[in-house]
Amino acid sequence: MNTFKKTILLLALFSGITISCKDEPLPPIEPDKNQAPELTQKVNLFIEDVMKDIYLWYDKLPEIDTKYEFDSKAYFDKLLYIDDKWSFVTDDVVALENSFAGIETSYGWSLAFGRFSNTDNVFAIIEFVYPNTPAAEAGLKRGDIIVEMSGSDITDENYKDLLSGENLTVSLGVLGDGSISVGSSVSMTARELHLDPVVLTKVIDYGGHKIGYLFYAQYIKDYNISLDTAFQYLMDKQIDDLVLDLRYNPGGETVAAQHLCSSIVPLDAVNNKRTLVSFQWNDKYQKHWEDTNVTQQLKIQFDNYVAHKMDLPSLHVLTGTGTASASELTITGLKPYMQLTTVGETTYGKYTASITFKPEDIYDSEAYYDEFKNWGIQPIVLRYANSQGVTDFKDGFLPDIAVNDELFGALPLGNKEEPLLKAAIEDITGVEVIAMKSAVKIPDYTLFDRGFSKFDANKREVLLDHSNIKLLK
Repeated sequence: MNTFKKTILLLALFSGITISCKDEPLPPIEPDKNQAPELTQKVNLFIEDVMKDIYLWYDKLPEIDTKYEFDSKAYFDKLLYIDDKWSFVTDDVVALENSFAGIETSYGWSLAFGRFSNTDNVFAIIEFVYPNTPAAEAGLKRGDIIVEMSGSDITDENYKDLLSGENLTVSLGVLGDGSISVGSSVSMTARELHLDPVVLTKVIDYGGHKIGYLFYAQYIKDYNISLDTAFQYLMDKQIDDLVLDLRYNPGGETVAAQHLCSSIVPLDAVNNKRTLVSFQWNDKYQKHWEDTNVTQQLKIQFDNYVAHKMDLPSLHVLTGTGTASASELTITGLKPYMQLTTVGETTYGKYTASITFKPEDIYDSEAYYDEFKNWGIQPIVLRYANSQGVTDFKDGFLPDIAVNDELFGALPLGNKEEPLLKAAIEDITGVEVIAMKSAVKIPDYTLFDRGFSKFDANKREVLLDHSNIKLLK
């Protein structure tokens, strides 16, 4: 790693110091109380070192003296460019990287949070449950309503406690005719989970078509083998069409996105290693990669060595507000090469990529960074575009077929009557899917947040493999 270092100099400057004629010790020099503690200054310099070098908007950084910043996270926020809603810093980088890898201490459910219009009471409703998790073992399922937590109301201040903690007791809501009553309670204990993002694979025979369905929850390269297993199953079943459900997928690693896209795109694109997306770094790094002809840092090409090549001419993707980052890269990257139809709601809008930097990536001496080695910074380092130049889609992608993801009384994912999948099947086959309509009136409500992990906001990232990236400083 190309190392760069800055030495923190804590000097108190005094004028007019008088030296006594006697052999008396000089009084100790008091530190400048206006300066942050030495450890905080080290963290601040770590942040500054990274941001001034590889940050996409490095040339827009304000001039801030790091010695006088007492809160490193607040200092980081002051540096962010006005369009940047994605870069972040953490003092628990181990837990963050575990989360990126699908390792979570949690209950195994994904929740949407909302308010009932007539009372403003906060509730949670289950989007999906990972198999073999505390939530699944407790019998919880998609569409279950959570109205109380540990016997108390769910509020704006505590609702995210449903995503973390060691133990939890929740009260389930019972949907009546336009109202919700409190029903039974369920208790769970969180545990460390290794979550395979390939949650569900199935084949639906309908309207003379064999339609493959794949629910994919996060882009994690270590589970590419699970994607291969799913694709082998779908190929063995000789599917005609594929529906890829990314409605709750916040993104993840580019290696996983490349693998998925290469496995389903038409053969011409994958065999000829055409461009999935191209990268635009800041001017220093763009020039460096171009001058050194490092192709892998300028674009992602389809991988012609994937285990399975499905050679699909078309694809339906189910989308929602949780469809972000690498999910959006998949959508925009594949569109030039196949007929791609999105079904559902507008996506999140994330056209940039980031890298995780830790002190060990920057400094040689472990003794220097030992006290802050669990800090990490995730700066945006590039924007990406598909092979037709589509980028900067900060408002997300509008669906080709708009369908609301109704969670009250929700059907299981993969059920052909579930609204988003139903619309996709009808578009594929031209045959209506008859669905039972609920006789129960749903109360008025609005959703304001959703998530699976306390790191959800951080997961809306396109994560680059930076094993070969060296800072230029």
